Amino acid sequence: MDGPSAPGPLLIACALGIERLALRGGAGRSGRTPQDAPGPVSVLRTGMGPQAARRAVARALRDEAVPGGTAVLATGFCAGLAPGMRPGDLVVADGTRDGREHTPCTGTELLAAALAPYGTVHTGPLVGSDHVVRGAERAVLHATGALATDMESAATLRTAVTGAGRRPVAAVRVVVDAPGHELIRMGTLRGGISAFRVLRGVLPAFLEWHRSLLLPWR
Repeated sequence: MDGPSAPGPLLIACALGIERLALRGGAGRSGRTPQDAPGPVSVLRTGMGPQAARRAVARALRDEAVPGGTAVLATGFCAGLAPGMRPGDLVVADGTRDGREHTPCTGTELLAAALAPYGTVHTGPLVGSDHVVRGAERAVLHATGALATDMESAATLRTAVTGAGRRPVAAVRVVVDAPGHELIRMGTLRGGISAFRVLRGVLPAFLEWHRSLLLPWR
């Protein structure tokens, strides 16, 4: 199925104030601003957790001019699940899941290619959680096939597509901790700094993905 003849607005959703700060700061550093995008771009701070994400995204999309016309991209920090992942790595979801619900993502390969200059990119499933995942629980979730977990992406994308027919959705997360790099250790403070710096730089890739919606998508 072909996508829209021209992309509508882009809604970038994140949970935390520090994530929104990184995204807004990155707009200035990159030389690429939301005004460079083919449609209006807004950054929404949803608050932490799946319930907060669902409420905030539903409110933000309630009055959209064209139902299903707003592209939604969930972003922020995540917990890496796969051995070998490091803080600052990027995870591009090919789909998100929360319980039995699965939401496929749009333009995953193009988004991963656009993000390649910013660091190591992993592509695969992103699983939702209602709490911060630590320790042995990482291995349990990784055994299900997931590469990373966070609390808001699955809820954000599921809310975005519910009742709207098809709309472009994506999720990009920056690993802030991973197996062997737990945040509870004092030495991993630098992991949080690394993740912030990466998130601060990736807005141009998000805009490139948004621009790609001018092309046919599936």
